[in-house]
Amino acid sequence: MARSVLSAPHFQDEAAAFAYVEAHLWPNGPTCPHCGNADAAKIGKLAGKTTRTGLRKCYECGKPFTVRHGTIFESSHLALHLWLQVIHLMCASKKGIATRQIQRMLQCSMKTAWFLGHRIREAMNGDGSTPVGGEGHTVEIDETYVGGKEKNKHRDKRIPKEGKGPTSGKSPVFALVQRGGGVRAFHVPQVNGANLAGIMAKNVARGTTVYSDENNTTQYAAGTFKRDHIKHQSGEYVRGDVHTNTVEGFFSILKRGITGVYHGVSEAHLQRYLAEFSHRYSNREALGIDDTERASLVLKGVKGKRLTYETTSRKRGTEARTA
Repeated sequence: MARSVLSAPHFQDEAAAFAYVEAHLWPNGPTCPHCGNADAAKIGKLAGKTTRTGLRKCYECGKPFTVRHGTIFESSHLALHLWLQVIHLMCASKKGIATRQIQRMLQCSMKTAWFLGHRIREAMNGDGSTPVGGEGHTVEIDETYVGGKEKNKHRDKRIPKEGKGPTSGKSPVFALVQRGGGVRAFHVPQVNGANLAGIMAKNVARGTTVYSDENNTTQYAAGTFKRDHIKHQSGEYVRGDVHTNTVEGFFSILKRGITGVYHGVSEAHLQRYLAEFSHRYSNREALGIDDTERASLVLKGVKGKRLTYETTSRKRGTEARTA
């Protein structure tokens, strides 16, 4: 199936790839990224023998441009049709695709493959401007910890253990999942009521019914909503409609991907990986969205997501050594 999908023209031909991306980013025709001119009569497509694919010139400001300008594709030497292949594979792989696998597929350097993945994850990161839930909707919330050692689960790794130096702690993740909808996951510096309540206030609409476990922190975060909780410590996992099985299912996919595919991610880049897993889960087949449409949604998010290797590598962590 994957082979037949990747045989589509925009995955194999550069001109077709540019036409495909232009259809997503310029549905009403090209717009000059330099001066904002959208008058088709004042924008020409250059077609010389040595002209690079997709090049246009704005006769309003006199500057050349392509659809790559101002997107995650800008200044990349990688062919656009190869970008589209990787975007599709990342969207179609439920638990992600390893940097080394991208490297082998594209026959490029690991640095290129690693940076490529991060720029695509950046495009997967939505703006979160519209709250989830609302009247008649249910949102489940919970926290989990990824990476590090189990014994350090509830410790802030920046705080030395008495008598010892700093240890490698787990990174806390807080997630909220709307039943029958999407998920939003956040790497939080510390799991406390104030941090989680702030996330809830910005991301959950008033009138939402919120379910959590018996943890005092998550109960506090849901304090201003209609709420109920399940008592896991008493062996209770489902009570009518009250449970957190949906958000725990998302955590299961997240942990299997990080452990089984990426083998470990640095805390500095964890939020981008959360954006990747959230995008796939929020646009899953159960909601009527297939792999092709999921990848199309990523393309619509590539604008304004300029990410340079210098700024990314400054925070580079263990995920760069993914096998």
